[in-house]
Amino acid sequence: MIVLDQPSALRLFFVMQGSIVPRILHKILAVAGLSAAILLIDRLALPLPHVSVSAIGVFGIALSLFLGFRNNAAYDRWWEARSLWGQLIAETRNLGRQVTLFSPDPALHARVLSNAVAFAHLHRGALRGEEARAALLPWLDPAEADALLAHTNPADAALSRINAALATADLDGYARMTLSGTLSAMGLAQAGGERIATTPLPFVYSLLVRRTTYLYCFLLPFALADQAGWFTPLLAAIVAYVFFGLQAVTRELEHPFQTVENGLPLHTMCRVIEISASEALGRPAPPPLAPVKGVLT
Repeated sequence: MIVLDQPSALRLFFVMQGSIVPRILHKILAVAGLSAAILLIDRLALPLPHVSVSAIGVFGIALSLFLGFRNNAAYDRWWEARSLWGQLIAETRNLGRQVTLFSPDPALHARVLSNAVAFAHLHRGALRGEEARAALLPWLDPAEADALLAHTNPADAALSRINAALATADLDGYARMTLSGTLSAMGLAQAGGERIATTPLPFVYSLLVRRTTYLYCFLLPFALADQAGWFTPLLAAIVAYVFFGLQAVTRELEHPFQTVENGLPLHTMCRVIEISASEALGRPAPPPLAPVKGVLT
């Protein structure tokens, strides 16, 4: 996730970090080149049929609606994913406070919170397809880490291990009910993240928007040639930047757990959980992760 300050008005047009221009530059140049070729043929060789500006305007409004709908749906997925991880951080802190309140046993505290940290890293690894074993070793024995990783769903196995530790602890009924509710909330947040990671937006929306965008950018020079003249390639390139740029942003937001500049900083949020668990256990807390060139991973 990019955490840079807003650039100045002048630098705004030249900053490339976090920009989608490098990814869509070939499309912008292709549209500008096509527009220039159409304009040259129309002016110097063979008059070409023109499209009404009003008609292309209606077409553009329809395309904007499609893009707006898909962009809103993708951002909702990104924000829900961030909310679910915020819930995981809050519930892990609640778990630490509750287990300390309800039991004086420091061994139970360590077992519960160590597995809670392991749960966060294993959940991150599952969402991103990353190896999480190295992150577990400061908190679990190698044998315990390997035992968790042997499960089909290692993160769920970590929650089950916490549940087993609480089940055998000397706790009253109210404490068990409270801690069970916290574990259930963590499990619901995990299931929500898995749902987002395994259920992309319907493919038909992507197909419709991509086809319509290409068709619109192809027809646009035939509408601009009369009124825009030699500015047609420039205007067509600007329109292509807007529409193809929205497509690129939407594709990135649609998958919030990917390791990309605008993806969620799962490593950073796991470190926040590690800090909370360390402080609850009275251990030295690791430092927060700092942005690398303005990007948190």
